[in-house]
Amino acid sequence: MSIKFKITKRCFNEVYYSQLRNYEKRYNVFYGGAGSGKSHFVVQKMILKLLKFPNRKCLVVRKVQSSIRDSIFALFKSMLGDWGLYDECTINKTDLSIVFPNNSQIIFKGTDDPEKLKSIADISDIVCEEVTELEMDDFDQLDLRLRSREPHLQIHCMFNPVSKSSWVYKRWFENGYNEENTVVLHTTYKDNKFLPASYINTLNEMAKNNPIYHAIYALGEFATLDKLVYTNWKEDFFDYREVIKLYDDAKAIFGIDFGYVNDPTAFIAAIISEKQKTLWIFDEFFQKGLLNNEIAKSIIDKGYGKEIITCDSAEAKSIAELKKHGLNRTRPAIKGKDSIMQGIQLLQQYRIIVHGDCTQIKEEFKNYTWVKDKKTGEYINRPVDKNNHGLDALRYAVQTDLKMQGTTVRLFDRNSLF
Repeated sequence: MSIKFKITKRCFNEVYYSQLRNYEKRYNVFYGGAGSGKSHFVVQKMILKLLKFPNRKCLVVRKVQSSIRDSIFALFKSMLGDWGLYDECTINKTDLSIVFPNNSQIIFKGTDDPEKLKSIADISDIVCEEVTELEMDDFDQLDLRLRSREPHLQIHCMFNPVSKSSWVYKRWFENGYNEENTVVLHTTYKDNKFLPASYINTLNEMAKNNPIYHAIYALGEFATLDKLVYTNWKEDFFDYREVIKLYDDAKAIFGIDFGYVNDPTAFIAAIISEKQKTLWIFDEFFQKGLLNNEIAKSIIDKGYGKEIITCDSAEAKSIAELKKHGLNRTRPAIKGKDSIMQGIQLLQQYRIIVHGDCTQIKEEFKNYTWVKDKKTGEYINRPVDKNNHGLDALRYAVQTDLKMQGTTVRLFDRNSLF
């Protein structure tokens, strides 16, 4: 059965167009920054290829099965909808599979369940979303399974580079690659004509405030993370009331991260200006062993009893008790998927100015670090869970305030559709 539908060259970013009908190279490596459109293009190409050649079987993988549904599977469904093909296909949202009218199909699996992968035979195409998540052995096993009788056997890999210690760097970049069977294409957000201006502005702000992160996640360069999570802050002395007067969109925000015996309860007061992309931290308290009535009293004594205060949403009982003891405008933080990394990336987009009297949060900025890979000695994209109580309180306040205001939060999403 054939399907007739019409798309134009305008559907594609020009930088990828020459690869649309490349069916000969076995290894197709697309890497670069967030927002570069690499995943979007590979999905476009695979749909067209599977419609052109019947009876093919495409395996789409990520490291973890549970991460597929809301990332690459959602992107395939979205593209089929955009092209008017959704109702022409059989889409199984439970088993995560798509069957085309010509009997070509896509199967979505995580490499964290190798036994299920072994049961899939006659694979003619493989797509590795975020291939750097995979172990080298995972990839080699997938490569061996690409042995269908169909022609044009290909593996497409997409990723945002991080460290030169990765097996991906060693395989295709350290000493070059075999041009007879491999194509490598580097792209950035500058190659994506579909990006909104607000997203581009966010990336440009990141270049000012966190150049290492910008190099990795916007420009798609292989680089090593600094040890410290936040390098976009400085100490200064200022009057927060004058800051509010100076900028018309400036307002105060407040956050709490609960502790008790081993960890302190942390309270942070800050000013935020979206226009200036700046946070001014002007007050704090950190203390262990506080009961909720004592937390409420401390905040009221500081004069913030009538303010909206955002608290860790995991502590619903504590939030209720704070309200009982006079903090009537406390609210739970709005957390989403992978909220810690999302929040870190959000805060990295601001200039952060810390009042000189806020000694505890300064110590956290100086000591909040990335995890160090024991094998390579390099820092990886996961923070150490310590020295972060005030920083978590700040993260809750900023993330929730922006979402409550309906502000579109543009982040370096590793699963970005564009």
